[in-house]
Amino acid sequence: MYQLVKRICFILLMMGLCAVVHAQTYPQNYNNDNYSDTVPNGYDYDSHGNLIKKDTSNESLTHRNQYEDSITIFFHYWDSTRIDKIDSSINDFYSRFPVPWTDYDLGNFGSAAKSFIFQPSMKPGFDAGLHAFDIYRYTPENTRFFQTTRPYSETVYLLGSRAEQLINLFHTQNRKSNFNFGLDFKVINSPGAYKNQSTNTSNGRINIFFQSNNKRYINNFVFITNKILASQNGGVKPNQNFDSLFINDPSGAAIKLGNNLGPAPRSIFGSTIPIGIQYKELTLLMRHSYDFGQKDSLVTDSVTYKLFYPRIRLQHTFQYSKTSYEFHDYLPDDSDYSKYLEYNVAPGTDTLKFNDTWQNLTNDFAIISYPQKNNLNQYFKVNTGLELIKGVSIPFTTTYNNVYAGAEYRNRTRNQLYDIEASGKLYVTGHFLGDYAAYISLKKSLRKNIGSLEIGFQNTSRTPSFTEGEYVTDSLNIRQARTAFPVAPEGNFNKENITRIFAEINVPPANLKLTGEYYLITNYTYFNGMYSSTQSSPLFNVLHIAAEKSIHISSHLNWYLEGNLQQTTGNPPVNLPLVLARSRFAFEGNFFKNLFLSTGLEVIYNTPYKPDGYSPLNGQFVYQDTATISNLPNVNFYFNFRIKSFKCFVRLENLNTINFSNGFSFTNYNYSAPDYPGRGFWLRVGIWWSFVN
Repeated sequence: MYQLVKRICFILLMMGLCAVVHAQTYPQNYNNDNYSDTVPNGYDYDSHGNLIKKDTSNESLTHRNQYEDSITIFFHYWDSTRIDKIDSSINDFYSRFPVPWTDYDLGNFGSAAKSFIFQPSMKPGFDAGLHAFDIYRYTPENTRFFQTTRPYSETVYLLGSRAEQLINLFHTQNRKSNFNFGLDFKVINSPGAYKNQSTNTSNGRINIFFQSNNKRYINNFVFITNKILASQNGGVKPNQNFDSLFINDPSGAAIKLGNNLGPAPRSIFGSTIPIGIQYKELTLLMRHSYDFGQKDSLVTDSVTYKLFYPRIRLQHTFQYSKTSYEFHDYLPDDSDYSKYLEYNVAPGTDTLKFNDTWQNLTNDFAIISYPQKNNLNQYFKVNTGLELIKGVSIPFTTTYNNVYAGAEYRNRTRNQLYDIEASGKLYVTGHFLGDYAAYISLKKSLRKNIGSLEIGFQNTSRTPSFTEGEYVTDSLNIRQARTAFPVAPEGNFNKENITRIFAEINVPPANLKLTGEYYLITNYTYFNGMYSSTQSSPLFNVLHIAAEKSIHISSHLNWYLEGNLQQTTGNPPVNLPLVLARSRFAFEGNFFKNLFLSTGLEVIYNTPYKPDGYSPLNGQFVYQDTATISNLPNVNFYFNFRIKSFKCFVRLENLNTINFSNGFSFTNYNYSAPDYPGRGFWLRVGIWWSFVN
């Protein structure tokens, strides 16, 4: 089924890209009457495609840039009213790469990844609890809904060492001003540098925006598929001497699982893995609404523009998802499992498999009020929803029926001086009764438009994730986790309570951004062993302070600095690097009219700390307090340039791994986690090419 869906998405995407070649230049007048789809002077489209008066208070800041090829294209993310435009910058590779610089993986693109920055889950209600591969997923939250005056396409191809590949194809266009569709397809394939480390991720997405001609009915539709395959080798065996390997090839290092397997397949489509995880996800999401409000029109010398100002909106959101989480080993070696992973496999077992499958059906009904007709960024919403959740974790079948209620207020004032957001959600019946989330933030523009200040508060009370905390007790008072994965919950589990207080100061004229977060956590649930989970009841705190600053040294020399400071109190089961920093020293500028260049050195460093271990059978990062990792700074050289809409990124990464102790090699590896060495010298060449027809 997933293979068929993936191929259908790919075919539709190719058809959409072909349409770019034949599409006529927008705008066109599709109406038979005297109405036009062009934008009149002094007006613009809002996030819903409605014509509104343009704010001219900052008009001097929005003059057309002759080098921007996407000036007529804007988008907003799902469930957001904030308008964004296409990013054409080239000075930061990680603004486009799926794994941000503040995260680390287990040594291969597409493998399990975790953030250096403390980021607890603050979502109430159901959570399956397997998040090690979340950064590679398509989700409704990272779906972009475009308004385009011309068809727009993006083509991405990244090639790295050892056949590492990333392919991303995207196309969107407006057939009319009230109908837009987007097609998005991405593939990640990387055999890796070590044995049994290959990964293959494929994502597909179709999203559609439609608004009726009378502006009253709106429909947003999203279809998403995710498939993640990642081999699990358990890390390298202890006491490895990488300098003794044949031609210093890390693929010769002995690993804990799959040491006798052959070379990893390099096929982008249809890859299989003998030992590892396989996650599959399908999501259907539709949100439609009907507005009651005020009609209006704008009459010019030649055309009449229909206007409509909604005052009351009735909204229904339907969401269905089916997710399968699986670990399998088709040729398990019981001696490897018992010696290195402390897991006993029955002799003669030909297949080891753990699988949880979940289906979630949600219907949400909302009423939205717009107090000001000319400002759709101010509204008040009340909503209620019914969740029907079913899980199969052999031998258990789990059913959750839940009802929740929520409210939300947003107001981005028309003068852009204040931005207020407040929301709340409470589960009133069902298994997650009492779970809630509350959020409020206030953002204010500073005097003389020099920047902005934002402060906020967030609090969540949530049931621990299913994989961590759901268990049953039999007649002999023996505990057994309800998940099919090998997890043994220890102790009693109460609701987690997490409070976050945050602030941000952004001063663009000074190229400065300061952020701060302060967490207060009780009943923190975590994995304290390869197969055990527990809960820490005492209150503990986490403080995170971050700063970003760019320094203009000369006409073509810039220095970019980013730093993070983290500190815990209360002896929590959380280990974080005290300092995480990145520095980029760049030579950049505009040369030969259309050539934009950014080249230099990038250094990423974190102080020594005790990083989480990793459980390959459960796909979980595991708290440990015995092994300390002290890495050298990662040093990367980059050469990025842009010619009109063509962008190229060339990177020589991990120059710090150079080793002269036994000749010349790149074997001085940094470690991501205990027994998980990172990459050696790595070359990446990436192309991001956008097309506007």
